[in-house]
Amino acid sequence: MLLNVKKRGNSLSVIIPKEMAANMQVGDGDKLFATKTPLGYEISAYDPTFARKIEAARQGMKKYHNALLKLAK
Repeated sequence: MLLNVKKRGNSLSVIIPKEMAANMQVGDGDKLFATKTPLGYEISAYDPTFARKIEAARQGMKKYHNALLKLAK
């Protein structure tokens, strides 16, 4: 899909078509993340830092499963 770059003040912007935004499940005010790849940059709604934090939380919940069950009672 071809996207156009427009100058906005001192910055450049790219307008994402409605269909693309719907597929990415992003809307006004959401944040997108650019990740450098060997072929250029990948833009997505995926936050690698948040994903690492969630994985750490999952590991902690798995490790302390019994304690968390007792605390829940």
